Amino acid sequence: MTQRKVLTGARVVLPSGVAEDARVAVEGRTLAVPDPAEPATHELSGHWIVPGFVDMHLHGGGGASFSAGTAEEALKVIEAHRRHGSTTMVASTVTGELDDLAQQAGVLSELVEQGDLAGIHFEGPFIAPGRCGAHDPTLLRDPDPADVRKLLDAARGAARMMTLAPELRGGLDSVRLLADSGVIAAVGHTDATYEATRQAVDAGATVATHLFNAMPGLGHRVPGPIAALLEDERITVELINDGTHLHPAVLEMAFRHAGADRVAFITDAMGAAAVGDGVYPLGPLKVEVLDGVARVVETGSIAGSTCTLDQAFRRAVTVDGLPVADAVRALSWNPARLLGVADRVGSLEPGKDADLVVLDSGFAAVGVMRKGEWIVQPG
Repeated sequence: MTQRKVLTGARVVLPSGVAEDARVAVEGRTLAVPDPAEPATHELSGHWIVPGFVDMHLHGGGGASFSAGTAEEALKVIEAHRRHGSTTMVASTVTGELDDLAQQAGVLSELVEQGDLAGIHFEGPFIAPGRCGAHDPTLLRDPDPADVRKLLDAARGAARMMTLAPELRGGLDSVRLLADSGVIAAVGHTDATYEATRQAVDAGATVATHLFNAMPGLGHRVPGPIAALLEDERITVELINDGTHLHPAVLEMAFRHAGADRVAFITDAMGAAAVGDGVYPLGPLKVEVLDGVARVVETGSIAGSTCTLDQAFRRAVTVDGLPVADAVRALSWNPARLLGVADRVGSLEPGKDADLVVLDSGFAAVGVMRKGEWIVQPG
């Protein structure tokens, strides 16, 4: 007989709102209907319970990287981020040779098939040379639909998203190919004009890759991609809420303009996440992390973040002043819906996976459960 877990006393963020002094029941791997007469197995007064976080854009953590091309490294990344509340995640690659990316996709697709990952995100090589950031500029190429198809085939149905610069030759055709294939086309690392960005959205793009970063700034005469992506209700905007990539005023502006249902907080994390300062590989490049900020050794460009989603959640509420329910939308529900997995994760409802995060009164993560098993058990 499966033992039920009954969590009581916490504030619980449900789709209907925040429930005070609520009960959460877990039976096996899924959430169950609470019975008011059941004794508690975990009394969590003074805490919050929120859905497990969904990170749709991360490259590494725990000293490891998805781009290493081995299951062992990928599992290190997964384990590190799970301990910080990311119970669902998509593995992001970085620019490399097509054959290398195809090999990585083959390895990662096996982890998708066994349920450790929710999919693969190809970030590069189809991006603008002038906005390459922490991607090797010598390996960039135009998004030829045949090359895009090669990567999708290598992923064996596990590809969930691809970031590209739609202004490049073949860009719009590749956006259409991705949309027709059921893969999210994301606009990022781009020099696209306002008009070209609108064309990409009309062609099927639905995500802005780390909005504001690796794209032209918002101009009052030349609005560029930011205005086009913020104004269009078909677009979900990724935001890196680590205190380095975006000024709080910019984040607040984007959140207010797009609305709580169109924001997905991501980590864009590299290997130093959940570890600390040092020198790390990011694809073929070397990255130095100093005081928690990652930069490419050769160019000084910011190279992703060292953030975990529990840190992004805490900052959203305590620094940015977001309502807890809005932070939950940005870290759980919105990315789950976008990835097509909201029937299983992203909210606390009976029948869904028992993925949840326990936060203390200061919004620090003190407990993580995935599929009914404690990864970090609250003390």
